[in-house]
Amino acid sequence: MKKHITRYNPQEDEALLPYIREIADQRGSYGYRRITTLLNHRLRNEGKNTVNHKRVYRIMKLNKLLLPAYGKKPSRIHDGKIITLRSNTRWCSDAFSIQCQNGDRVFVAFAMDTCDREVLGYVASTIGIDGEAIRDLMTECVEHRFGKVDRLPRPIQWLTDNGPCYVSHDTVKFARTLGFDVCTTPSYSPESNGMAEAFVKTFKRDYASLDKLENMHDVMSKLSRWFDDYNENAPHQGLKMMSPRQFLRAANGN
Repeated sequence: MKKHITRYNPQEDEALLPYIREIADQRGSYGYRRITTLLNHRLRNEGKNTVNHKRVYRIMKLNKLLLPAYGKKPSRIHDGKIITLRSNTRWCSDAFSIQCQNGDRVFVAFAMDTCDREVLGYVASTIGIDGEAIRDLMTECVEHRFGKVDRLPRPIQWLTDNGPCYVSHDTVKFARTLGFDVCTTPSYSPESNGMAEAFVKTFKRDYASLDKLENMHDVMSKLSRWFDDYNENAPHQGLKMMSPRQFLRAANGN
């Protein structure tokens, strides 16, 4: 029996190219696999056939839309078991800053679930992140997942580095009062806060570095939109190329 062979049709690729260009223009830091995911979302919505990542790679390569290859820079390997198999088992948190064109700096702290990767909440300041800001962040995250409660329905690990805003006496006491199992790790250790650190790099690459950031007011006005876009639209290989909230909706049968 002869094997059926699907022949290459350049006209079909030409029809896909405008979609790919539009996504690549909007997501300047996305590689071909993530662009494939967003492209297929759009094709499904329009009732069209989806495509595989190899085809998107070919189209992008022919049209010089691929990202430059990463240099072989030494990187730190995180061997600690950071990822969890169920949501609301471990939340990780980290803080970072964003530099503005005029020299202003905005300081941001966030927390995310290490299973579904949703950013549960964030706080931002133009003067720095202190213990009080982290306590506000904890409250926001608990309310996001469980509503206004005095204590978590079950213990959740709160994983951070040992920065002053996280290890202050008042912050640790507050966390334990809420029902968190507080876990702080030294930076650059095998059990360090690798997922949160990786998110910081992703966030700066996919959002801050691609936007015009004139001053601190400009950044503060855009943070909410950036975090919401990440939660709703950013594909993750560890989530089978779904965004955090797509993964949560699928897990809940929605």
